[in-house]
Amino acid sequence: MYVADGKRLTTAGARKALDTALARAKESGIAVTVAVVDAGGHLLALERMEGGKFHTVHSATTKAVCAASNKRATGSKGAVGQALDVAHALGLALAAGPERWTAMEGGAPIMAGGECIGGVGVAGGNWEFDERVAQEAAASLS
Repeated sequence: MYVADGKRLTTAGARKALDTALARAKESGIAVTVAVVDAGGHLLALERMEGGKFHTVHSATTKAVCAASNKRATGSKGAVGQALDVAHALGLALAAGPERWTAMEGGAPIMAGGECIGGVGVAGGNWEFDERVAQEAAASLS
């Protein structure tokens, strides 16, 4: 077979995930950046809240791309889920490209019927907050 049917994340879906994450952050009083990418890691939506640190733009985007690429939440595990020490986590980021892979929590894949259609990344809170908000944003599309 040379052609496959597939699902894709729409701009409206990206906006819903973004809005969900921003609402959670506003409720908590934490200024974050939220990035939403499609299955290929291409940016669909990005917003840095008032007061959000500028470096979180890159962090959130990298988290979203990494989650979409690995089809699982970001964290200190390798591409096949193996535990990584600091040296291997840094090595993997350098090998994959620092804009493509991160060991930081806060990225969640967006799934539709068992297919990964994108990723959402949140940066600006502590790692537990970023992880929880990213997962809630991704789940808002289910």
